[in-house]
Amino acid sequence: MFWVLLLLLAWAAAGAACTRLCLAAVRAATGDADAPGNTGCHELTLYEAAFLSGGPRRVADLTMVSMARQRRLLLAHTGWATVVDPRGRDDMERSVIGAIGPEGQNRIAPVRAAAASAAAVAGLADRLVDAGLAVPAGARTTVAAGVRQVRHAALAVLALGATALLAPAQPGGMPRTLVALWFALPLALTLSCLAIARVEVHPYSRWASPAGQRLLGALTRRATSGDDRTYLTAVAVRGVRALGEPDLRAAFAHRDQPWREPHAGGA
Repeated sequence: MFWVLLLLLAWAAAGAACTRLCLAAVRAATGDADAPGNTGCHELTLYEAAFLSGGPRRVADLTMVSMARQRRLLLAHTGWATVVDPRGRDDMERSVIGAIGPEGQNRIAPVRAAAASAAAVAGLADRLVDAGLAVPAGARTTVAAGVRQVRHAALAVLALGATALLAPAQPGGMPRTLVALWFALPLALTLSCLAIARVEVHPYSRWASPAGQRLLGALTRRATSGDDRTYLTAVAVRGVRALGEPDLRAAFAHRDQPWREPHAGGA
């Protein structure tokens, strides 16, 4: 019977995808269990908080916002960054200044991308992974790929089931209601696997491990309202949407138009 062949294909797709996701989740959980257990004594820096919250680009954003608040970097609402003080105080600032280039002015978007891929950010990521606070890139990619494969498998099961139901009925064949029930089983497997992944696996797809997420929560609770560190903490955790100045928000939201002349008006 034609529908049986389609059902076997549906089970093969669902079983392979769910097995891959389960194995990836187990490897991620094992890696987290093997992480150092003294992370509770670690106090996150703002750069570390930015990476754990949003990855390399968040670190670049935080660095530029911090320099702009100290008037050592001008971020124009037209999307241009201009160096005021060319002496970086740490590796992150030197990466931003280097990404802007020798002319001291560049568009913000390519500066963000270049600073995010700098060696300083890569070194920060390695230290956080070694400390058990960040998810290794391989584990994060594997779990995310597993979730995508399960989603594709669910769609494949739906397509195969629809094909079986739309096929011409054969005399003495299985009633369509029972055929639909048979295909509902692999569909239920994929959907339940996605539901479990949403609850159990979802933390591993972020930059921070469970230990890193706990430290992020502690950092937010310790922040004192009104001081400059609290402002930068909000940027590190929430990104540029936490910016209070309209000109700064416009600077990061501006879409690059290379034919425009640079405008150095600061925020």
